[in-house]
Amino acid sequence: MPNKKTSIKDKKKKIKKQVLKKPVKVIKRKPLSNKNSVKKHVKRTKKEIEKSRPSKKIIIKKKIKKEEEKSKKSKKNIKKKTVKEIEGKEKKKVQPKSSIKKGKKTSKKKEMKVKEISDSIDIQEIVKEVEPPKKHEESEEHKEIRMDINKILKEKYLPLSIIDDIIYKVAEDKKLKQKLNEILSKSLEGYKKNLIDPAEACGIVSAQSIGEPGTQMTMRTFHYAGVAEINVTLGLPRLIEIVDARSIPSTPMMSIYLLDKYKSDSSLATEVANQIEITNLNDIAEIGADIINLVINIKPDKKTLKKKGITVDELIESVKKIRKIDVKKDKNDIKISLDDPSYKTLLDVNEKLKDHKVKGIDGIKRIIIRKEPEEGYVIYSEGSNLKNVLEINGVDPYRTTCNDIQSVGRVLGIEAARNMIIQEAHNTLSEQGLNVDLRHIMLVADIMTCDGQIKAIGRHGVSGEKSSVLSRAAFEITVNHLLQASRIGESDKLNGVAENIIVGQPVNLGTGAVELVMQRRRKGKVK
Repeated sequence: MPNKKTSIKDKKKKIKKQVLKKPVKVIKRKPLSNKNSVKKHVKRTKKEIEKSRPSKKIIIKKKIKKEEEKSKKSKKNIKKKTVKEIEGKEKKKVQPKSSIKKGKKTSKKKEMKVKEISDSIDIQEIVKEVEPPKKHEESEEHKEIRMDINKILKEKYLPLSIIDDIIYKVAEDKKLKQKLNEILSKSLEGYKKNLIDPAEACGIVSAQSIGEPGTQMTMRTFHYAGVAEINVTLGLPRLIEIVDARSIPSTPMMSIYLLDKYKSDSSLATEVANQIEITNLNDIAEIGADIINLVINIKPDKKTLKKKGITVDELIESVKKIRKIDVKKDKNDIKISLDDPSYKTLLDVNEKLKDHKVKGIDGIKRIIIRKEPEEGYVIYSEGSNLKNVLEINGVDPYRTTCNDIQSVGRVLGIEAARNMIIQEAHNTLSEQGLNVDLRHIMLVADIMTCDGQIKAIGRHGVSGEKSSVLSRAAFEITVNHLLQASRIGESDKLNGVAENIIVGQPVNLGTGAVELVMQRRRKGKVK
């Protein structure tokens, strides 16, 4: 009998050989938890959603198509309305509220954009239509003298005003032509002497030169030059207005110059004045309310209508602009009946009619036409509206001026506003008999307009935007400036005048700006 042990070993070997010959089966284990399966499912769903979604290009194309369809619908609606008005049909097509609202929103946005563009283009077109004033051409003698001066000066600089003065004097006295070299050398020496020294405090000099005569100015606010003349703010109040860059001056005024045809003829000048001056219904006609019948009667004055150049039909059309009113003409009078008749509405409409504008430009209350000696007819207005006045035919856009500096900046630009600041400040000082050099005023105007905006010289403008904390605190509202700076952790470099004086250091101006040090050599001991 064979051993049991050997038989068992042989069986095991046979089984191993059979197992090696057969392919091995991999058994997948079930997940212990549902977390892995959930994650896989989420990933699959995300991929499917992304595949189903359209690309960005397709979305943009769909949006463009929708906008085009909306614009076409709005155009069709406009055409239908115009046809109905002409034919006098009263049929109305019902549209859903959502489509109407969308159409209104788009149209409003388009109108706003068109208005912004038109405001900037209108003035340029007006200026192009009117021929600019002819420049005075130089004579041949003046040109020759200018050429000689340029040859002598070469690269040296002299202001044009000085050169022009020399040319006029040399042209009058021909003996001076031989002494041109001496004249130019002396004028150059004088010009160099009058130049400001390097590192000089020009701001303090200009502030003193404007501030000291400002203390001598009178406090009179209005200038009465006659019964029918216009009131103008003068003296110290006007200078404060200019420096503070007020949005609306206390007495806005315009001097409107006319073109060649209009300034010589009085009738044409009055036509232009009537277009500019605002005319209310109360000035032209008598307004009476009939309380019993709840009707308002308007009796227009024929003489005033002729003076203003307004017809009765134009008057009726202007009155029709008021809502909830029926206007009818009875011979020479105009009758107004209410849609919802009541005593309260009758009184409200009556008050509206008194202040209702028939003709003219908003803001211009009164006008005076005056004949100047070498200029012809000039229009002076109480109130200002520069943009709308320039649009009227017959007005010279190159010479019309306005004392409202902010409106000049908006309409004509920042350079025109700078020139207006210089002109107005110089005129107010010279009217009081105070001679201040124009360069000091020019420096103030440059600081006010250097950033492209008209800024006031105060805590809301130039002095409030200083980089140093101590100089801001020294001007106004000391505690608030220091608290705000400590919150932010602001640092002060002590470059200005005020901050160095507060700290007790020498100022970085004049002799304090020089940083040279000279070392003296010690002399040798005498033997």
